[in-house]
Amino acid sequence: MLLAELRGQRQLADRAFRGVAIAAAALVLLVLGMIAITMTRRAWPALDGAFFSSTRWSAADGVFGALPFLWGTLYTAAIAVAIAVPVSLGVALFITQLAPPWLRKPMIYLVDLLAVVPSVVFGLWGVLVLSQHFGLGRSFLTAGVILAVMITPIITSLAREVIETTPPSDKEAALALGATRWEMITASVLPHSKGGLVGAVMLGLGRAMGETIAAALVIGSAIGQLTVNPFAPGNSLPAVIANEWGEADEPHKAALIALAVTLFVITIAVNLVATAVVQRSMKRSRGA
Repeated sequence: MLLAELRGQRQLADRAFRGVAIAAAALVLLVLGMIAITMTRRAWPALDGAFFSSTRWSAADGVFGALPFLWGTLYTAAIAVAIAVPVSLGVALFITQLAPPWLRKPMIYLVDLLAVVPSVVFGLWGVLVLSQHFGLGRSFLTAGVILAVMITPIITSLAREVIETTPPSDKEAALALGATRWEMITASVLPHSKGGLVGAVMLGLGRAMGETIAAALVIGSAIGQLTVNPFAPGNSLPAVIANEWGEADEPHKAALIALAVTLFVITIAVNLVATAVVQRSMKRSRGA
């Protein structure tokens, strides 16, 4: 009798936990859906055929073309990832594979500390150091460098945790077969961690595309600039929203909200791609 009561209590607790977990997940999806619906409704007047193809942005004339800002967001994020990924991967491998024990923990603490530095600090550092002392000026390149500095600790921290999941037996087996340390890393560590590393890079890319204050301070705030010259001033989706929202009228606000919806969709797409890549890598590692 007592055993039956205990079993019933466990089943009740399991059902309650399942219900709470499903409700929490549904709440997240509900909030996400409400955000998407509300913002899309407010942005709908600005979402005409020329919004994503025009390069002209003039609030006084009621003309809003998002293409330069979309390009600036993707371009600066690409520069940031190109700079940050090799550095982040190198630091993560050094911490997990090469650093002596007395140095490993301080480096972990330092990387984690850099990840929580406010973005405005990096932006002001970019203005004071990169723009004034190194002559880069306010440009795509300066914004990309600042974003790279910001996302490097994030990618490094995630990459370190993924690399540490490599089974010690795999590394020891490679070394026992005569592999050098670098050969062990390329043959055992990186293949095992590939999916997680891609996910870390994608998360860093999402952070780089969504950064507002730091990018607004150093990108140059140029309107209608569509160029591959990294030293040219430009603008990005978050930066133009932050710079122009305070003085915008209703049609102008609709266009700015449309920019936010565009960034929202891009960020969701990046995260979905990262999830798909990680799941595919996990299936391959299990031999599925």
